[in-house]
Amino acid sequence: MSSGMTALIIIAAVLALFVLLLFYFVPVGLWITALFSGVRVRLGTLVGMRLRKVQPSAIVRPLISATKAEIDLDIGQMEAHYLAGGNVDRVVNALISADRANIDLPWKRATAIDLAGRDVLQAVQMSVNPKVIDTPRVAAVAKDGIQVVAVARVTVRANIDRLVGGAGEETIIARVGEGTVSGIGSADSHKFVLENPDAISTRVLQGGLDAGTAFEILSIDIADVDIGRNVGAELQTAQAEADKNIAQARAEERRAMAVAEEQEMRARVVEAEAQVPMALADALRSGNLGAIDHFRMQNLKADTAMRTALAGDEEHQ
Repeated sequence: MSSGMTALIIIAAVLALFVLLLFYFVPVGLWITALFSGVRVRLGTLVGMRLRKVQPSAIVRPLISATKAEIDLDIGQMEAHYLAGGNVDRVVNALISADRANIDLPWKRATAIDLAGRDVLQAVQMSVNPKVIDTPRVAAVAKDGIQVVAVARVTVRANIDRLVGGAGEETIIARVGEGTVSGIGSADSHKFVLENPDAISTRVLQGGLDAGTAFEILSIDIADVDIGRNVGAELQTAQAEADKNIAQARAEERRAMAVAEEQEMRARVVEAEAQVPMALADALRSGNLGAIDHFRMQNLKADTAMRTALAGDEEHQ
């Protein structure tokens, strides 16, 4: 291969590389699409996006959609939102949906909601079509001691003004559960709850549970009510068992005290009986008791023991 042919190949490769770089930094196809869609975007602006590491299609295509929907947007603000980590396409779609639903949603508020981590498009859709949230099963005890298990169904609508900084669905579920427990607990009987579940939902709804949240509660309905355990009877049974154990413990304490007192009395009797021979000896030495009297007393004791033995044999017969 001659040196001239090699030079031509190198020149062709350089030209091809230059053309690729040109079409990369200058998205001519995207510029033509925008031009025929009625969006005026200069090629220099598209090249600047490339240099600022902004995907041109992520800005131009949403701009085309907004222009077709007759929504005036600033390309500089769109680029700034992209650089801040936002989703320009989702914000533009939310603006279009809000405009069709006659919902006031400025660009700054929509971008703030998007940067806050919330789905602004879903929020707009929820403002038009309210969402139904089913709470978990909530167990509470009425005043008559019967447990009631209820499931509430909450219909909420997104509040665009409170999406930034407002509490989410978890807070709504927790507050509704707390209100349901309070409503059931204030009922005089579980029968009232079964007959008037709407009274519980009305009481919960009047509590202003959506304060500080990103939603507006439209309605709260008790979807299911079941009877649980008889908590009052269980508590009474447990109390009776505890009282019985206490009474048994006190009776055992009294019995132990009686046994100890009996043993003490027996010890005193044994002690007194041990002093009898000493008293007899003292009486004999002092002359207060004669030998004949001592023998008579021994005979009396033997006779008493014989009679006691005979009486015992007769009882056994």
